[in-house]
Amino acid sequence: MRSSDASEFVRRAESRLLELSIEAQRAEWVYATYINPDSEALSAKASSRLIGATVELAKQSARLPADGLSPEERRKIRLLKLTLPLIAPSDPAESDELTRLVATMQGTYATWRYAPSGAAEPIDLQGLSRILSESRDPIALAEAWTGWHRVGRRIRNDFPRYVELANRGARELGFPDTGAMWRSKYDMEPDAFAREVERLWQEVRPLYLSLHAYVRRRLATVYGPDLVPPDGPIPAHLLGNMWAQAWDEIYSLVAPTGSDPGLDITGELVARGTTPKEMVQYAERFFVSLGLPPLPASFWERSMFVRPKDREVVCHASAWDIDFADDIRIKMCTEITNDHFATIHHELGHNYYQRAYARQPFLFRDSAHDGFHEALGDTIGLSVTPEYLVTIGLAKEAPDPGREVGVLLRRALEKVAFLPFGLLVDRWRWEVFSGEVGPGDYNRTWWSMRERYQGVRAPSPRGPDDFDPGAKYHVAANVPYMRYFLAHILQFQFHAALARAAGHEGPLSRFSIFGSVEAGRRINAMMEMGASREWPDALEAITGERRMEARGLLDYFAPLKAWLEEENRGHPTGR
Repeated sequence: MRSSDASEFVRRAESRLLELSIEAQRAEWVYATYINPDSEALSAKASSRLIGATVELAKQSARLPADGLSPEERRKIRLLKLTLPLIAPSDPAESDELTRLVATMQGTYATWRYAPSGAAEPIDLQGLSRILSESRDPIALAEAWTGWHRVGRRIRNDFPRYVELANRGARELGFPDTGAMWRSKYDMEPDAFAREVERLWQEVRPLYLSLHAYVRRRLATVYGPDLVPPDGPIPAHLLGNMWAQAWDEIYSLVAPTGSDPGLDITGELVARGTTPKEMVQYAERFFVSLGLPPLPASFWERSMFVRPKDREVVCHASAWDIDFADDIRIKMCTEITNDHFATIHHELGHNYYQRAYARQPFLFRDSAHDGFHEALGDTIGLSVTPEYLVTIGLAKEAPDPGREVGVLLRRALEKVAFLPFGLLVDRWRWEVFSGEVGPGDYNRTWWSMRERYQGVRAPSPRGPDDFDPGAKYHVAANVPYMRYFLAHILQFQFHAALARAAGHEGPLSRFSIFGSVEAGRRINAMMEMGASREWPDALEAITGERRMEARGLLDYFAPLKAWLEEENRGHPTGR
């Protein structure tokens, strides 16, 4: 094929994928906001058309010559091959089988129920998770945890064949296996990326160990040393979350005496009669204060801010880019609460990112890498500080920063506690896809990693029939997870860099970019790039740095780290 033919292929591929993507987004929006069998069928058909075309074009692109193509065209071809996290084999029967396997695993996960002792009927994940977050009865906690994890047994037999077929598709695109394909999204060699994330983990590990040691000791006072040993892993069912990936639900058990839990503006919002639309308008004014434009009129006309009374909808908050140009929307069953106030700021971060890169060619209309999109929304969330709330009139005065250990601890239970889990989900899958870990060792290796990285253990004996990775949606549904680990690092790197640019002095936890045009300029410079440049270029635009660093996270939590070290003095640290 001549280079001119390859250039034409890229042009036609972008045009076709844009058309199918808009069709799929419109169909998915209708399904998410009008759930019924017809909208589900239309959404599935549009999604299938898009996935089929993407796989077809990705495989064709693997045969294109690199010579004679511009750097931009070569990058587009590379991104095209990495668009989907799952590539089906060329053989039609194997392709159908792989599609069916993933659908079956997702369906099993979505429909699994378990009836705990005393329950009138089986309970879904949401109900079982509520037990994990609210109960303090270790027997009830263990039963809810074990009951949900039985879903893995239903997925276990399908998983090895899924791995085999997924790898076969990845190899047709020139990748050694699916894990290597996933790691290739990050503008470096797959093995180099694996080393990079391990480096980041080692930077934050001492902070995590201090948090782990403190929480373990406090839980031992609640449940006794027989259940929570002073120097071993923490039983996973005691941490308030089904996967022990965030511990903020047990804050009341570990909070320091007399600490400041942070501002909660729910009462003020309700007293003012704040509407869902006004909640979103607060967030829009945040972005406008950075020098960014107001949201388009279509956003206000087409978004879903409240749960409709006449139909079923998907209430999970999400930001939408319907036409990959101007039609951005938010979908959320807004409640007038402190948490939803922060969530709306996060979701609009996605919308503003989508809007900023809309002028790029279609294959570049995405974030620099998948961690950037999540990190930007979370960066905005870090700026919803007491000082910001005072400035916009939703709080009378900011609490004394000297009493902020409780606020930092609560945030660390959410952000720092997540880091090892965010890393190990894909680390486990990389070893599975590469063949380093075979089916007979799936569960043993999973718990070996969870003890090594998280310092947690299962609350009940695990046998050969168990498949506990399958109790996590992203594993059952073939969704890569590393973006969340990277986002938890990058959001603090972004936040610290913007604080430096603003000349902020004082705790990073009290810095807000609200009103900073310089922060808006840096953010917009990163967002406008989309995926047109390698991620170090985008990182440099907002931070001035070209390497992902954990220093921002460590500086943010430095006061907490000093406090934890004092609290842990004379007690075991580590696992």
